[in-house]
Amino acid sequence: MTFNTDITAPDGYKVNLNTGLFINNEFVSGKSTIETINPATGKVITSVQAAESQQVNTAVEAAYKAFHGGWKTSTPRNRARLMHKLADLVERDVNDLAHLETLDNGKPLRNAQRDIIDVSNYIRYFAGFCDKLHGKVIDTQGKLSYTVHEPIGVCGAIIPWNFPIVMLIWKVAPAICTGNTIVVKTSEMTPLSALKFAALVKEAGFAPGVINIITGYGHIAGDSLARHMKCDKIAFTGSVNVGRAIMKAAAESNLKKITLELGGKSPNIIFDDVENLDEAVFWSRFGIFYNAGQMCFAGSRIYVQEGIYDEFVKRFEKLVLSGKVGCPFDKSTFQGPQISETHLKRIMSYIDIGKKEGATCHLGGKRVNNNGGYFMEPTVFTDVKPDMRIMKEEIFGPVVAICKFKDTKDVIKQANDTIFGLAASVFTSNITRAVTVSNALEAGSVWVNCTSIVTENSPFGGYKQSGIGRENSEYALANYTQIKAVKINLNSKL
Repeated sequence: MTFNTDITAPDGYKVNLNTGLFINNEFVSGKSTIETINPATGKVITSVQAAESQQVNTAVEAAYKAFHGGWKTSTPRNRARLMHKLADLVERDVNDLAHLETLDNGKPLRNAQRDIIDVSNYIRYFAGFCDKLHGKVIDTQGKLSYTVHEPIGVCGAIIPWNFPIVMLIWKVAPAICTGNTIVVKTSEMTPLSALKFAALVKEAGFAPGVINIITGYGHIAGDSLARHMKCDKIAFTGSVNVGRAIMKAAAESNLKKITLELGGKSPNIIFDDVENLDEAVFWSRFGIFYNAGQMCFAGSRIYVQEGIYDEFVKRFEKLVLSGKVGCPFDKSTFQGPQISETHLKRIMSYIDIGKKEGATCHLGGKRVNNNGGYFMEPTVFTDVKPDMRIMKEEIFGPVVAICKFKDTKDVIKQANDTIFGLAASVFTSNITRAVTVSNALEAGSVWVNCTSIVTENSPFGGYKQSGIGRENSEYALANYTQIKAVKINLNSKL
């Protein structure tokens, strides 16, 4: 059975795609199908095969067989070779992947193209670690002791819809670098780029079962994967509530290892000694309205020192109004649509909540009628108080709250007054203040005089309820390996 279909983007670009479940290097049928929607129009793009528990089991069994059938003992050189070949193919097909990403996610095409280049960079970065997974030799008096870093086994990955292919590679690259096999469940809302990537996996020459990519609903396919007894580790990116469900499923099954990258409510602090206020304004706009605000690390709480507050708000408003909200295939667009009608309504409900609690909707706050898509105006709240829900809860959209602060002690207290701890930003020209405030902030990433810079060679993850473990960089390898200690008796006798 074939599931090939031709997809044409609004700019006329055509991509041939197989919409089956990618299991054991073949595209196969699912239990049902799921329609994927173009959020810029509200219209159906195509239908993809959907996995349920039976197909999840087939995928895990394929990964289990591949792991024990030779992948875990494959040479580091071979793994690196395959990964570099895969990166080559990603770069070759950057336009195919980017167009699919923009179609079912809604991000501007130029942003999607940058994401695909990032994917290639991530693959190459972790390919370089294939032959660098070194243990240690330990002096234990008469015994030779050493440690070995071994793969865990079958890894499961459940990825979100906001950065579909980037989040996929955050899991896949370190998993296969360290000798694991993997089953990836895509978001049911954004499966297309992952399915194109799956075809490249086979073309690159990976053995059947090493990388499996399926689509399905979270409460069915995701839950089945998290509970599968032959899945040894689960990595999840998404909401706190679903993260809790993943932990519960992992605990109730085989106590599988977990990595969670969850929500955020990141503070962005602007001190009055900032050298270039326009740069701070630029980065602040980027930090909240990039990707239509659908980022776990979005700088959704902006704290501006009272002496420059009015001027900052004035310049920020002007820059925000200059950004075009519209078709993601239009080169002049800055902000595309929200992911779905349901999500748009959820964001709009927070606009009403903010107003009812007494905040001022300084800018935006309305839906944008554009070709039936799920667009909304970038929204700025002022006159906010720390206990308001728009200051406490993750909105996951283009909504920001701007408030004043007096001094360093005051703003650190406000910034840390959250259940989250994913990221934070600090703008200042004083290096002592930059270091002092960065050290005091309870966040996994702190950006100084910039925002939202995430790279393959720096760890990413959160404090508090923003998650468990770190992704990216050498730190990520610990999530996909287990350490064995070996002791050899040389001359010790009882």
